[in-house]
Amino acid sequence: MRERKKAATRQALHEAAVALTLAHGLDRVTVEAIADAAMVSRRTFSNYFSGKEQALLHDDRTRLARLVTTVRDRPADEPAWQALTAAAIDLCADLGDPDHIAKMRAIRQHPSLLSEQIAQFTSAEDDLADAVSTRLPTPDPLRARLLAAAFMTTMRVASHRWLDDPGSDLVEGVKQALAQMAGPFE
Repeated sequence: MRERKKAATRQALHEAAVALTLAHGLDRVTVEAIADAAMVSRRTFSNYFSGKEQALLHDDRTRLARLVTTVRDRPADEPAWQALTAAAIDLCADLGDPDHIAKMRAIRQHPSLLSEQIAQFTSAEDDLADAVSTRLPTPDPLRARLLAAAFMTTMRVASHRWLDDPGSDLVEGVKQALAQMAGPFE
């Protein structure tokens, strides 16, 4: 029960951050305004996030964690790049809603959000490298890290292309980008 309450508070803070940012722009949003909108204290906000950027990107962190879990849950004998590709397709299937697209566009316009997003991607690279290391024919930490970094870069490029052309299909764009990068990693 306690964990569900924490998750609900975290989600409420995230949703308040997104709504306020979309309505007023990131520069006009304060931590206090987010806390007020979520009906919690500033101190409670600080128990969950170190700043408004983390609150705004909470769902991205959740998606990245789900990506890592999905890779780990794929069949053990599946090659690393195939497992990453399958997990990416699963992840991208739920990213087409208008609020998410608007948020992603806002992220690209604010350096403070972009730096937080890069920090999240770097953390995910570490976790993905660990998740795919068992899928390599021989233990090779450098190859696992390179594979994870190449995958995350490919995902970032594919999502930026999609944001530049919202009429395009994200899943197809991700499939194409990952297929082009597959050669060295298969």
